[in-house]
Amino acid sequence: MNLRNQRRISSKILNAGQHRVWIDPQRLAEVKEAITKADLVALIKSGAIQKRPENGHSKGRTRKHKLQKRKGRQRNIGSRKGKSGARRPKKQTWTATIRQQRAFLKRLISKKLITTAVYHEMYRKTKGGFFRSLRHLKGYLTDHELIAKKNK
Repeated sequence: MNLRNQRRISSKILNAGQHRVWIDPQRLAEVKEAITKADLVALIKSGAIQKRPENGHSKGRTRKHKLQKRKGRQRNIGSRKGKSGARRPKKQTWTATIRQQRAFLKRLISKKLITTAVYHEMYRKTKGGFFRSLRHLKGYLTDHELIAKKNK
C-alpha cells in the first residue's frame, strides 16, 4: 500500500519529519482513501495518524567522560587540541621556571655554597633566560666549579 502522499501531508500538518509520522496498521485502508488535507486532519484527531516522539540524546557518556577528566584522566596527547601555548600560556611557564631557579639560588646563598658575586651573576643569567631548566642551572654550576663543597 503506497501512503507516501498521506505521510508527506501528515508530516506538514503535525510539523514533524516523515519518519516520525505513525499510521495505525489496522486503519490503513481508511488512511489510503484520505486524499485531502481535511481528511488527514480528521484522521489525526481520531488517532489513526500520530506523531512519534523525538529520539532522545543521552548525556550519560558525556557526564562519565567529564568526571574522568575532573579526576585528571583522558588528558594524554591524543586527547589534546591546540598548541601547548594555548593550553598553558608562555608567561605561566616562564614564571614557574624562573621562580624555581631563583628559589634554588637563594637556598644556595643562604647555605653559603656560593658567593654573592656568583649569586648576582647567576641571577642575571636566569633573568636573561640563559638556563632552560633547574637541571641546566645545576649542571652549569658544577661544570664551572662555582659551587663550594661543604666541609664535613
